[in-house]
Amino acid sequence: MSSNSQQSNSHGNCKGFASRLVHAGNQKDPLGSVVTPIYQCSTFAFECAQQGANRFAGTEEGYIYTRIANPTTRALEDCVANLEEGCCAVATSSGMGAVATVLLALLGKDQHIVCTGSVYGATFGLIHKHLSRFGVSADFVDTTDLPGMEAVMRPSTKVVYVETPSNPTMQITDIRAVADLAHRHGALLVVDSTFGSPYLQRPLTLGADVVLHSVTKSINGHADVVGGIAVARDLALGKQLTDSMRHLGCNMDPHQAFLVHRGLKTLALRMQRAQESALVIAQWLEARPEVAWVRYPGLPSHPQHELAKTQMSGFGAMLSFEMRGGLEAGRRLMDTVQLATLAVSLGGVETLIEHPASMTHAGIPADERQKSGITDGLVRYSVGIEDAQDLINDLAQAFTKLD
Repeated sequence: MSSNSQQSNSHGNCKGFASRLVHAGNQKDPLGSVVTPIYQCSTFAFECAQQGANRFAGTEEGYIYTRIANPTTRALEDCVANLEEGCCAVATSSGMGAVATVLLALLGKDQHIVCTGSVYGATFGLIHKHLSRFGVSADFVDTTDLPGMEAVMRPSTKVVYVETPSNPTMQITDIRAVADLAHRHGALLVVDSTFGSPYLQRPLTLGADVVLHSVTKSINGHADVVGGIAVARDLALGKQLTDSMRHLGCNMDPHQAFLVHRGLKTLALRMQRAQESALVIAQWLEARPEVAWVRYPGLPSHPQHELAKTQMSGFGAMLSFEMRGGLEAGRRLMDTVQLATLAVSLGGVETLIEHPASMTHAGIPADERQKSGITDGLVRYSVGIEDAQDLINDLAQAFTKLD
């Protein structure tokens, strides 16, 4: 586990976000390596028996075993905690590892969670299929509707879990308002900020208690690593998350951490380029007769456009749209695009297109999908760093083949 006091001692003059992306978390290497080396080892030697005892007791800093902590992974954790303005972070072997780490740390028997209705399918499955077996109850609601959320809060509610922007409906939840609601009811607010990344929003500064990411997505940005990370607002909560991860055994591998940390350094450059293209593409899609609607926070037509302008520093690279021909039109579109890649995941340098109802969210019952706005014709589009006009031309040629 890492702390901000450790982070601030390294490159303390870095104030700007892009500078912190490059330098935060880096530790001086005794052999002079410019980047944190890959400590590809399972275990660490002690100088003496007393040192080993001290490290297990927690009275002396140092490494024991990579499942517990590793210097390469620590560098990434320190960097992301710094970017999120949190106290400490814990990196995991996948995004779902981060979700499981957080929920198993914070929820117990006969307790209750309130969750965004259009949540990622695997998160829904973890809560609905698995945590329910241990007595955890859940309500999946529209978290943009504060009175509706208030109505389902219970004395047993311990966690409010929000995705914003949500996957794949692109709803924007008011983090500050939901944090106030959760805290009034004695619950903690957990925010999945994968779509936003630390570049676009920092939920801890708005009152959230934990922010988590699938670093597989924008943080790594190159579609070559699977991983997750959770950042806690305070040290006590951070210790709970770390303890949960260590017992689950879902630690991030040091080589994973090295690749993610390398990708993270260019987050600002990648995200800025991708979101510039995303706005142009969203505007073009909104004018197409084949498209019923477009959900992109940067469009004035987005229901939470004004909130996005105040809560986020940009509108991101993700958008979704509804084909007028429904399920069949969506499938035909995906079979006829040539530049965009038909694949799940998001946030990489390449543009990806997918059909949530039959792919990423197929595990959610159809009635739950419809209730949360995941319609059969909804297409999810993750904009990469290609030329925007090439992506538009690709969609245009695909649209001509729908008739």
